[in-house]
Amino acid sequence: MSDWAIIIILIILFLLAIFVLPQLMIARAVPKVIKIFRNGDAVGIKNAKTVEYLGLQQKGMMERMMRTRDYKPRALQFLMQIGVVQMTEEGKVYLVEEMLANTRWRNL
Repeated sequence: MSDWAIIIILIILFLLAIFVLPQLMIARAVPKVIKIFRNGDAVGIKNAKTVEYLGLQQKGMMERMMRTRDYKPRALQFLMQIGVVQMTEEGKVYLVEEMLANTRWRNL
């Protein structure tokens, strides 16, 4: 195999690792985040909880350096973008089951 072919294959693998792998890891973390909301009884606006209470806050710099990457905070951001998780005026978050019913994770 020529040197150019090897370089092109390595570039393709690098691009896949940068763009595709994080998306797969976020998709894998979404069911875990939904389970955390249900176990923490943060379903509906009346039961809204803080991100810290649910354990979904972004970790500090030192903690991130010592452990593998946690994709649950990014999965939470994704769920907020699609409206499955919403935030109250006080900054608490809650799961909206009606919105979840319109997603591929409805059977969780």
